Amino acid sequence: MEKLKSKGGIVLLALVMLIGYSCKESFLEIPATGQLDEGQLSTKKGIEGVLVSVYGQLNGRANRMASASNWVWGSIRGGDANKGTDPGDFSDINPIQRFEYQTTQGVIVDKWKGNYEGVARANLVMKLLGIAQADVTEEDKKRIGGEARFLRGHYYFELKRGFNNTPYVDETMDYGTGIEKVSNTSELWPMIEADMKFAYENLPETQTAAGRINKWGAAAYLAKVYMYQKKFAEAKALYDLIMASGKTTNGKKYALVPRFQDAFKASNDNSPESVFAIQAAANTGSVNNANPDFDLNWPYNTGPNGPGNCCSFFSPSFELVNSFRTDANGLPLLDGSYNVGANEVKSDMGIKSNATFVPDAGRLDPRLDHSVGRRGIPYLDWIKHPGADWIRNQANAGPYSPKKYAYYKADVGSLQDNSSWTPGYTAINVNIIRFADVLLMAAEAEIEAGSLEKAREYTNTVRERASLPSSFVKIDTLNAANYVIGLYKTPWASKDEARKAVRFERKLELSGEGHRFFDLVRWGTAATEINAYLTYEGKKLSGALGGAKFTPNKNEYLPLPQEQIDLVGKDVLIQNPGY
Repeated sequence: MEKLKSKGGIVLLALVMLIGYSCKESFLEIPATGQLDEGQLSTKKGIEGVLVSVYGQLNGRANRMASASNWVWGSIRGGDANKGTDPGDFSDINPIQRFEYQTTQGVIVDKWKGNYEGVARANLVMKLLGIAQADVTEEDKKRIGGEARFLRGHYYFELKRGFNNTPYVDETMDYGTGIEKVSNTSELWPMIEADMKFAYENLPETQTAAGRINKWGAAAYLAKVYMYQKKFAEAKALYDLIMASGKTTNGKKYALVPRFQDAFKASNDNSPESVFAIQAAANTGSVNNANPDFDLNWPYNTGPNGPGNCCSFFSPSFELVNSFRTDANGLPLLDGSYNVGANEVKSDMGIKSNATFVPDAGRLDPRLDHSVGRRGIPYLDWIKHPGADWIRNQANAGPYSPKKYAYYKADVGSLQDNSSWTPGYTAINVNIIRFADVLLMAAEAEIEAGSLEKAREYTNTVRERASLPSSFVKIDTLNAANYVIGLYKTPWASKDEARKAVRFERKLELSGEGHRFFDLVRWGTAATEINAYLTYEGKKLSGALGGAKFTPNKNEYLPLPQEQIDLVGKDVLIQNPGY
């Protein structure tokens, strides 16, 4: 309770004595306004409302960089893209892409606070279930508890990947009595695993509402947690079950949508490919229901977010684009030669939009032109990408625009929201896990604990969808580029060969979706891969990335925010090595 305070304390005391009250102050205590107490929240409606707020934190709206999209933490750090735009716009991201993290950076604080806000909301749900009123059935408790613990596991998973071990707080801890003294010396994995297991064992196979996690979504996430711990046999067992029985919220079996590009289209939200996604809706009366994750990440000037609007962030890298080069059999150049000589994809870097430019004529994986906007290729249903006119600052960003999660011209005003400062808010869900991701993680698990042939089958399933001519980008009736993609027809001779193929497939299939950096760290290849990327990309974008370097045994994790250490003491909250 808060107490009313008055500067005129003596006058207040005199008045109190005149009307005969005792010297006790209890009468000055009044309920806080605009706040619900636990009694009001412990009904079924109240608990469900709090649970919705736990889901609501997935996009980190109040803490932009806490979103599970991880476009900065997973994609920019992983080499899928650079910050883009101008050096001075959102300059707090500059040290992140250069691996020059600072303990006082606002974006790092956002990541910490936003995920702990999710933890706190999940803990409140669990606490309320312990005092739930009679209208909350045992079946309700089981389902709601499964959802809340899944979400808490997710937020701790994000903290674990971001900062390594952080303080663990659950619903049994009183936020007002010493919780600030919780250290970060305990390993988080057992707690994350326990939450995900509980969710898997207690959630229904299907849910009544889109967006709610079900048994099979929890199984996929638990398997992912196993993968990070190299528990490949346990992960494989779950993937086997998901492949056999996994069902989406509406009861359909998980599957790839027929066309690669449709996995990122608002009209296909909650498709059979969507295992777990951040939900979004446009034109509901509040822009807060729309997807805010990519409001900065649009072509500049006259592009889909124009005219004159925002902001040319998240520019796909030269290295990523080159990675889509294929050989005569339509397979990727796994030897790394895609960054060498004629294999480099021709770009319009330094060429104005009113100057002549002929796009690359070499063989390319067709997923490139669904993932990256490049000059001369149709940008969804808008126009051919004009090149420099859509890039705010080519010298800082390079020549490419992000394309996944862009809205279609046909969706303007319906699946895109015009009610805020920018038209960049959409109804496009952001997939935290989609079925292609599951297939490729399952392929990894098969390599380590199962069958190389099964891994090849799963990988070819992903590639086969990408190879369908009906999904190629067209100019009129002709392919927009020389698309050549094939399957792995020959058995892999060794685990090393299989690993190389599957890991590269994740790079191509999941580019720009926030996975790459975390994949490199869990594979133990981050220092080698990222420093090679920085060396190559730094020659192209010397101002943004020249001289940047990844330091092993340091840059795998962010520093703990200094403000958090200052609050509790460096003997309680132990800073990560190197900071």
